[in-house]
Formats: sequence, C-alpha cells, structure tokens
Amino acid sequence: MAMSGFPLSSGMRIVEAGPGRVSLALSRRPELTQFFGHFHGGVIAGLADQAAGAAVTTALPKGRIAVTVEIKINFLGPASGEEIIARAEAMQVGNTIGVAKVEVFSQDKGAERICAFATATMRAVDLPAEFR
Repeated sequence: MAMSGFPLSSGMRIVEAGPGRVSLALSRRPELTQFFGHFHGGVIAGLADQAAGAAVTTALPKGRIAVTVEIKINFLGPASGEEIIARAEAMQVGNTIGVAKVEVFSQDKGAERICAFATATMRAVDLPAEFR
C-alpha cells in the first residue's frame, strides 16, 4: 500500500489483513465522488480490485503478488457515506490463478450498508526485484 500509484494517492488504507483476507477503507473526498456526491463507481471498483489483489497476495508465497485478470462488480446502491470499506476473501488460490470475492460497504455515522459486490480472478506473478 505504500508504493506509489492509485492506492496511495487515493488514500486507501488497510483496516485488517490476515491469510487470505484483507479489508481496505477509503474516506470520502470531493475528487472521489460523482455529480450527486456519492463515491464514483470507478473508485468503488478500484478499491474492490485492490482488496481482491491484496487478499490473494496474502495467500501466495513470499515474492509473489496477484495482478488482475478479470473483475466483475455489481453496484447494489449508492455509496453515500463518510467512507467505503472493501472486505475481500480469497476463495481459491493456486500456483498461477486465484479467485476472490469482495463486499464493499458504505459507512456513515457508524452504520454500514452494502453498496457493491465483486468477484475477481487474479494471476500470481513474481514481485519485481526492486520491490523485494
């Protein structure tokens, strides 16, 4: 999460992590919203994608990371809260392919409401030497 790029610049942060599961959060800022003030769908999908990749990566051997092959997301309602939280779980992880499910929740004043559900297929690749 500390590497440069979208996860860092958007403000994503780790809430919880363990073998095969990761929860990431993102606080609402105007540049992450659409014209109604809800989180933009692309931002929600980006958070879900990052969480899925992180969850699969935690189940891979050291020096390997998961990169996205395919992601499918269903938007279930507007993400209008103070922040969104993506909870990802690796469903199956093999030598080259992993599959994760992700639920994204909108949190507002302590209350949670599901706003999206995603499934992602990930490919395991070697972490580039400069990041090891």
